[in-house]
Order: sequence, then structure tokens, then C-alpha cells
Amino acid sequence: MTTTHATPTPTAADSGANASDAFRASTARHGSAGTSTERADRLIRRTLEAIHQVIREEEVTYPEFQTVKAWLMAVGEGGEWPLFLDVFVEHEVEKVAARTQHGTTGTIEGPYYLPGQKQLGAVDTLPMRADEKGEQLVFSGQVRDLDGRPLAGAEIDFWQADADGYYSGFAPNLPEGNLRGVFRTDDDGRFSITTIKPAPYQIPTDGPTGAMITAAGWHPWRPAHLHLMVRADGHRSVTTQLYFTGGEWLDADVASATKDELVLDPERTGDGWAAVYDFELERA
Repeated sequence: MTTTHATPTPTAADSGANASDAFRASTARHGSAGTSTERADRLIRRTLEAIHQVIREEEVTYPEFQTVKAWLMAVGEGGEWPLFLDVFVEHEVEKVAARTQHGTTGTIEGPYYLPGQKQLGAVDTLPMRADEKGEQLVFSGQVRDLDGRPLAGAEIDFWQADADGYYSGFAPNLPEGNLRGVFRTDDDGRFSITTIKPAPYQIPTDGPTGAMITAAGWHPWRPAHLHLMVRADGHRSVTTQLYFTGGEWLDADVASATKDELVLDPERTGDGWAAVYDFELERA
């Protein structure tokens, strides 16, 4: 697993278009908000009031306003709304959802989830290239309910970036479904996933979101992490990310999505790394 791949850097436009398509396809999965007229009125008014307050307090000028207007247009035309909202807004929505969720800690889904991936066993290897670059990681654990009973047949929808920080479906020349798969736990709720350690990555910076980051003097980096969506019949699913102790950008995630409870402490093995993490799901 040491071969270097000549993977072109994905552009913001390509990533944005793919993220937009993936989001539209996910609307059936998430469902519509079903918000009442009264609730919509309240949310829209409060959002506009917050914007108006910033304009008044910061004495926003017409040139600044026109710059923001042009930037908003560019974000839409570049298909970057999923990227922008998932990186800079979703973490606050997730915090609200977490107030009523028990069991394993969740965090943001992010813009790079793709449903319908290959079904795999309880002990299996994540689909990858024969010469996949990176250090091997064996990630294992158990899925249980809140009373400690194992959940047989639970699904672990798993996806990650490669050792260069790129996601299949969002970067050129990566095979479809690379480093993506859905694992199903055994009779004891256990699983073992063989994969590679992902790399930290930066969100695409050549589009309007990148221009905003540059203008504000921010960095565009996310720490290395694994994505998981854990599901079991009759239980509330959890979407989360697992990070690595000592990882670069762990304390400065551009998406503000890291949590102490979600940091793995892998151990060195003869041919790579091993990490263990158990999941607890509450009844739906």
C-alpha cells in the first residue's frame, strides 16, 4: 500500500457540482422540513434581523454589500452551497439535534456522503485500489443499545478520504465507491473494518468559498477522520466522525466538528494500526 497515485487536484467547481447532485439525491432520505407558516415566518424574520443587525453595527458600506451580493451569486453558480453550509453552518444544527440524542456522540455529515454503497460483511475490507497508498488501519468495535445488548445486523455506512485527502465521487480518477462501504454487524453486534489511515485535507479553495476563507485570513483544513452512519432497526441512527489523537488540525478544524469523545487512540501493530470504538444506539 505504498504506491503514489497521480490524482489531479479536484476543483471547487467539480466538487461543488457533485455535492449539489448528492444533496438533491438525499432529499428523499432526509425528508422535507414540514415547517408551519408560523415557524417559517419566525425563522426567516430572525435570520434577516441578524443580518440587518450586523449591517447596522458594522456600518457595512455599499461596496461591501455589492461584494457580498456578487459572492452569494458565485456560490450558487458554482454549486458550493452544500460545501459552504456543511462546513460553516451544519455543526450548529447538529448541536441542537444532539440535545435530544442519547448514546454515541454525533457530529456533522459533511458534503461528501454518497448513499447506495457496496454491502459488506461484519469482518471485511473497505473497497480500495489494489495499490492503495497509505498505512493499514483495522477499525473494530461493537454496536449495542443503551442497555448494553448487542445489535446484530446493524449497518455501519462508512466512508473516508484517501491518503492524499480526496474522496471518491468528488475527485478525478478515483474509482467509484473507493473507500466507501456498508458493513453489517455479526450476531454479537461486532465488526472489523480493514482500511487505510486517511489524511487531513483542505476544502476546495479555488472557488467562492475559498475566496471567503482567504479574505478572512482563515485556513481551509480539516483533521484526518473516518465518517460513519450507524443504523439498526427500531433505533435512532447516529452520524458521526472519528478523529485521531495528536492529529494535525484536530484543535483547529475549519468545520468546527471535532469533539473529545470522538478521538481514537490507535495502537501500532506489525503491519499498520488498530483502533477500537463501540457505538450505542437509543430506541427510536
